[in-house]
Amino acid sequence: MEYRKRVAAVYLLGFFIDLANLFVGNVAFPDIARAFHRDVAELAWVGTAYILGLTAVIPLGNWLAARWGGKRVFVASLLLFMAGSAGAAQAGSLGALIAWRALQGLGGGLLIPLGQTMTYRLYRPAERPGLTALILLVSQLAPALSPTLGGLALDALGWRWIFWLNLPLAAVPLTLALRWLRDEREPEPAAGLDWLGLLLGSLTLLLVLQGLGDLAQPSTWARGGALLAAGLALGAAYTRHSRRHPQPILRLELLRDPLLRMSMLMYLLVPGVFMGVSLVAMLYLQQVLGVPASIAGLLMLPWSLGSFAAIALTGRGYRRLGPRPLLMAGALAQGIGFLSLLAIDRSGQLSWLAGSYALMGLGGTLCSSASQSTAFLRVEPVRMGEASALWNINRQVSFCVGMALACVLLNLLLAGQGIADPAAPAARELSVRAFHLCFLAAALAMLPPLWLGSRIGNAEVLRLLNRPRMGEA
Repeated sequence: MEYRKRVAAVYLLGFFIDLANLFVGNVAFPDIARAFHRDVAELAWVGTAYILGLTAVIPLGNWLAARWGGKRVFVASLLLFMAGSAGAAQAGSLGALIAWRALQGLGGGLLIPLGQTMTYRLYRPAERPGLTALILLVSQLAPALSPTLGGLALDALGWRWIFWLNLPLAAVPLTLALRWLRDEREPEPAAGLDWLGLLLGSLTLLLVLQGLGDLAQPSTWARGGALLAAGLALGAAYTRHSRRHPQPILRLELLRDPLLRMSMLMYLLVPGVFMGVSLVAMLYLQQVLGVPASIAGLLMLPWSLGSFAAIALTGRGYRRLGPRPLLMAGALAQGIGFLSLLAIDRSGQLSWLAGSYALMGLGGTLCSSASQSTAFLRVEPVRMGEASALWNINRQVSFCVGMALACVLLNLLLAGQGIADPAAPAARELSVRAFHLCFLAAALAMLPPLWLGSRIGNAEVLRLLNRPRMGEA
């Protein structure tokens, strides 16, 4: 096998592991909530901690690889991920589980940007579309397979096996990386790292998300407001810092490009909201309606079918139609998918559920694929790495914010109905109403991206797409 194909195989396996762990935890959340007797807002941190770890470490990838080599950093990341998985499987409290999930994220966070850098440099521009197709395939297989297999493991073995199974899964790319990857480093020494910027950015995200979680609790709303305000203040401080620093950890002036800015906002508003709805729907189906975890996990299969259809539509229509119709159709389809969940009030409506998830997969992926195709059209080649880091962090943040806001809203609705335990049979009718209101709010949240999609400069994008670009083979 060619060396570049070996590198691509290792990268794609790491990519699969990262994405699988974003989705598989949702299936286990009801069982984890029962095991630790904790509420929805606290439970959200099991997923959020993993994404926080993923996000915080992304800017470090190139800096670490330049000093210790891509192979060493990739192997160390996998070992850290495996340690976090083993710790999560043995966690004796929700706090311990959240901490181990954060460690998992720190280990897994380098696998995507580092593997992508090592792989793409080995392929000529004319060969990269085929590589991109493989990446898109993996990006759909992971959310389709991980909840399904995770649900089967959950029903048969318990929630801890969701994390134990990561060990043999991660052992495969670890073994291949040790055998196949060359010990190479960047030819030039890396520039000094913006440690202050990294600290400010990480604290901003942490305080904002913790503040949102605390706002959902009547007893902690004052603390939540204070943490949220502190997070926004630190975000403003980072913005000032990045303008003055010669090499900031994130170059925010790239957001002056309206195509990149609008694409990132679209990703924040559409796929991010789906992550929140996905978590809420899993709680609803399993806790309130009594759907088995293995059946609930299977719903990501129709989601993936809708997503595959969206990828095909984007591939065929983007260059001809531009992003505007795809973005508007995507926001509309996902909104209808959310609305259709209002008809679900018993466990036997699997066909309707499958249709809802297919619509969500179609709509969300139309928006994400069209956004990603648009984001970098005007980014200079020398800034592509920095823009890519900004894009990937925004992607992770969208998942964090989507889950946090969905859990805040659901917790407020349940508290407003006086529901302490959504699974209690006596509270079933009120619980259904609370979850339905959450789905309705998510559907209404698709109106801003629908408007935003209508405002994108479609004619300009079509001109850029049909203009020959320098340096392309």
